[in-house]
Amino acid sequence: MNTKTRNSLLLFLTATIWGLAFVAQSVGGRQTGPFTFNGIRTILGGIVLIPYIMFNDRKYKNNGNNEDKDKASLKTLITGGILCGIILCIAGNFQQMGLIYTSVGKSGFLTSLYILIVPVIGIFLKKKCPAKIWICILVAIAGLYELCLAGSGSFSFNKGDLMVMVAAIFFSFHILVIDYFTPKVDGVKMSCIQFFVCGIITVILMFAFEKPDPAALATVIVPLLYAGVLSCGVAYTLQIIGQREVEPTVASLIMSLESVISAIGGFLILGQKMTVNETFGCMLIFGAVVAAQIPSFSNNKTAKG
Repeated sequence: MNTKTRNSLLLFLTATIWGLAFVAQSVGGRQTGPFTFNGIRTILGGIVLIPYIMFNDRKYKNNGNNEDKDKASLKTLITGGILCGIILCIAGNFQQMGLIYTSVGKSGFLTSLYILIVPVIGIFLKKKCPAKIWICILVAIAGLYELCLAGSGSFSFNKGDLMVMVAAIFFSFHILVIDYFTPKVDGVKMSCIQFFVCGIITVILMFAFEKPDPAALATVIVPLLYAGVLSCGVAYTLQIIGQREVEPTVASLIMSLESVISAIGGFLILGQKMTVNETFGCMLIFGAVVAAQIPSFSNNKTAKG
């Protein structure tokens, strides 16, 4: 399996974890407060990575090499981790606050608009995006509309929607910043740093604007552990590793499958029925993601020949 294929599969696994975590975020955030839920989950995400980092560093030193795994300076690693942590803090908290005022369907659609925002920002960064990818993006957005909004009757816009739109913009920046730093640093270490930076800032906001209730936290321990250990510790780390050698626009398309996974999870786990619109939307998004991968595989075969 070549690197691009493996990394694309890692991004698909990321989307799967995020898709199933959407319910956990919605339930947990409403009962504990957005800053409380996000602060604890991101710190949990950082904590679960520490044992792996310690084990990996010990194994690396035993092999007689004291240099960083990715031969990156400590300054670059810390800079990348802090920058990713600040952006993730803004994106995650705006998304969590938005969930209080808007529906899950609208939130899923608006958040996933990063698949359009990423290539638009890329234009200003002089990153070329093939016409075929633009077509895939438009097809995926149409699929997201069918999945999340079609048949709902109307599309009103409230303050929750605006918050989620802000989150989508910062998630786009997060993808692009990761694209810049991943070739230079150890992805797991940078992920760990970003979680502690995000968590510390969010905990400060928690004490400033909310009153943490231990009793409320106890009622959402399962959603909190899932969102912290899997959605943060595992999924965001897989995102950093998976984005290596994958164009950020293609990566955003793959990760937009979280909306599809969320719908399928609701059908399989919660017994929720999928409408014709939702099924059609899933098919459009999945087709767009597969089509976006075809040029990469073709280029790989040409290079080998």
